Amino acid sequence: MTQKTSSKILITGGAGMIGSNLAKRLIKEGHQVKIVDNLWRGKLDYLHEDNKPIIDFDKDFYNRDLSISGSCDDLLDDIEIVYHLADIVAGIDYVFSNQGSLFRQNNLINSNVITSVRHSGKKVKGFIYVGTACSFPLTRQNSLEVIPLREEELYPAHPESAYGWSKLMGQYETELLEKETGIPCSVLMLHNVYGSPCDFGERSQVIPALIRKAINFPNEDFIVWGSGEQGRAFIHVNDVVNALCLTKDKGLGKGIIQIGPSICTSIKEIAETVVQISGKQIDIVFDTSKPEGDKARSADYSKAQSILGWEPLVNLRSGLEQQFNWIEKRIESEGSHT
Repeated sequence: MTQKTSSKILITGGAGMIGSNLAKRLIKEGHQVKIVDNLWRGKLDYLHEDNKPIIDFDKDFYNRDLSISGSCDDLLDDIEIVYHLADIVAGIDYVFSNQGSLFRQNNLINSNVITSVRHSGKKVKGFIYVGTACSFPLTRQNSLEVIPLREEELYPAHPESAYGWSKLMGQYETELLEKETGIPCSVLMLHNVYGSPCDFGERSQVIPALIRKAINFPNEDFIVWGSGEQGRAFIHVNDVVNALCLTKDKGLGKGIIQIGPSICTSIKEIAETVVQISGKQIDIVFDTSKPEGDKARSADYSKAQSILGWEPLVNLRSGLEQQFNWIEKRIESEGSHT
């Protein structure tokens, strides 16, 4: 068996759910990892395993605001691979209530990181940009009759949200980076990622929010935003990390690749499953006065399959049970300290 060589890797947004899991995997594989994160949603606590830090926080962690120009120039001196995960994102309420600032901040973050990579003088040997299925046109996501999305349907562009637009702009600038510098790049367009560690507070996304409500019920009402008919292609963080690791070895220079299942699961089904896992008698309330975003989407992941040898492996039910248990322990721990 060929011995894999160790790489020096920078992860932006590395203290978040995806970034922290990616860092743990890469370190186990023998790579040297640096992390930059402003801890807006990420937590240093996430960068621990068995109650021990996975990196030297004094040497390999940088608390930086990447929306400031040049903020990561000095971090790339010896870096070979950059995983760019950092962005501003939260639940649907936050996204649609802060569209202007979110759009501006994400454009600044993306452009600053990509510019730093440009200035590295080709020391960086690979740049992996994490995009989102929210960048696909609204016209392909506004029906409950779901036909899996394909990468070539990205244009003409018409994302529903400023978040989708901002991520598309970063994706486009990544393509320019590769074209103009020759640095091999990859764009992974992720569908709805869930798992742990995760934010389950007021800014959380749909699955952790529903799990929190179920755990806190009846002290917190179990209200689902929208009709519940809207659906998403939910993908577990472990499957995403698999894709990110495969991309480093097989996906650079191969363009845009979707990461998500071909199955669209309704929010109603997610809510019902969470209630079942909780073991409680909960009447689900749907608040149709609240936004619900795109109607439905799923992924044709044949490109990921052919280029990366990737497919989703984590069963949704078991993934939800794992996340439920993680959040429940966190809530119990927080309660014991109040």
